[in-house]
Order: sequence, then structure tokens, then C-alpha cells
Amino acid sequence: MKKWMELGLIVVLVFLVAGCQTENKKVVIASKPMAESYIIAEMMGQLIEANSDITVEYKMGIGGGTSNIQPAMEAGDIDMYPEYTGTGWLFVLKNDLVTDPEALYEGVKSQYQEKYNFVWLDRYGFNDTYALAMDKTKADSMGINTFSDLAAQSGSLVLGSEYDFYEREDGYPGLVTAYGFNFKETKELDIGLKYKAIGEGQVDVINNFSTDGLLAEYDLKVLKDDKGFFPAYEAATVIRQETLDKYPELEAILNQLAGQISDEEMQQMNYYVEKENRDAGNVAAEFLKAKGLL
Repeated sequence: MKKWMELGLIVVLVFLVAGCQTENKKVVIASKPMAESYIIAEMMGQLIEANSDITVEYKMGIGGGTSNIQPAMEAGDIDMYPEYTGTGWLFVLKNDLVTDPEALYEGVKSQYQEKYNFVWLDRYGFNDTYALAMDKTKADSMGINTFSDLAAQSGSLVLGSEYDFYEREDGYPGLVTAYGFNFKETKELDIGLKYKAIGEGQVDVINNFSTDGLLAEYDLKVLKDDKGFFPAYEAATVIRQETLDKYPELEAILNQLAGQISDEEMQQMNYYVEKENRDAGNVAAEFLKAKGLL
């Protein structure tokens, strides 16, 4: 009887140890406080849990975004999050502007590895950079597809933007130098009223981010920055090297997102969350299933 009790105790201990080991297989994913980051973080977590026995803990909507996520990554409190090449290069590394997207990506990859021991995985495919947008019907009727096209006809159009865009050298003053814009009028608008203003015809052109969800609602056309004035803000997963060393399978799992998300697809998903108040996790799951990744 004593031997059977000892054997039973050993079996129980084995299961307890196995359970503890399973619980310890965990990663922490963070997001910035915006729909796009919520959605991508959900995609990352869902892919990990569907393709491994690693549990995901989410730290969503961290106030201050990169400014607070970066030090938490360095401290080991966060394992990974979706970031943008332009933000990493200019805000985190504090480098001078690089306009070539490939050079920018390779630069952040190299310098993050060297300075922080963080790894930039493959890019998702979309570029959430600064842009200019017009009503699609009007832009098409005027033959405007690029910033250069817009500059050629800017004398008959009104631009609307928030105050600081007109003051920053990497905003309107720099665009004027690069493209020779000469708008009939420029209007200062609250950042939250730009889309309403263009929808009501108060302005013809607004500055925006290329994956804004409201672009779809107002049927706006994002114009091509044909001289590459604005830096690329291509999104990708940033992950701690220590996390990859511990769970090397994560690289292949997360790189399933490489090249999968277009600007238009990201716009639409942002719209679902921002305007239709749909759950970011459900939107992420639907997208992954449609792509055959779940």
C-alpha cells in the first residue's frame, strides 16, 4: 500500500510540474492606444496561440505608445508589439530622415539589434505614413493621382490641416519646397474635424494618415507621394531577442503576416473598429481566416 501511495504521489507531482511548465510558456504583447495597433496585436496573439502551446497576455492601449512601450520592452516587461519603421528610426533611434523605405527598414533592423537586442520581423505590407487625400470623384475628374499632379493644379484648390502641419519643416513648408504647392487657400482645422470639412466641401485636400479608417467612409483618394517626401511608416513586429531565443518558433509563426495586409485592407479594418465599434479581436480573426492563416 505504501508503494502505491508513493507511486500515486509521484504521478501527481509529474502532472503538477507539467502544468507549471505549460503555464510558464507565456509571452506579453503590447499595443498602442489606437485601433490599428489593437487589431495587429490581436492578430499576433491569435496566430501564436493557434500555432503553439504558448499563452498570450495582452497589454493593450498603453498610453504614450512608443514612449512607454520601448522602456517596458527594454525592462523585459513586454515581449513584442507592432511598430512602424519611421517611428523607430526617427523617434526611438533619433536618426536623421531616410526617405528610401528599404534603407529605412534595414537601418532600424540593424540598429535595434545592436542597441537594444530587439529583432524587427518581416513587414506586414502596409505603410501608415503621412499623406494627402482628396474626394475620389473630384481627384479622378481632375486627373490627380500624385502629389506632383496636385501641385500642378493646387492654385484652384483649398487645403485643410491642423495648425502644426503648417509649422513643421517636415509638414507643409517642406512640401512646398519639394513640390511647389501654391494652394488658393489654406485653412487651419481641428484634427478631429478635417474629414467632416472635406465631406462638406469646405476644403478640397486634407493631410491624413494613409490607413485612416475614415478614408473609406468619406470615399477619399490617398495621393501618391511620388518624390518620397514623407518617410515610410511600414509596420512590423518588434520582438526581444531573448524571447526569440526562448521560443524560436515565434519567428515563423509571426512572419505569416509578412506582406499580407495592404493599405486598403488596414483602412477597412480600422473603419470597422473606429466607426462600427466592432471588437478588434473579432476583426483580426475574420481577416486571418479570410487569408487562410487561422
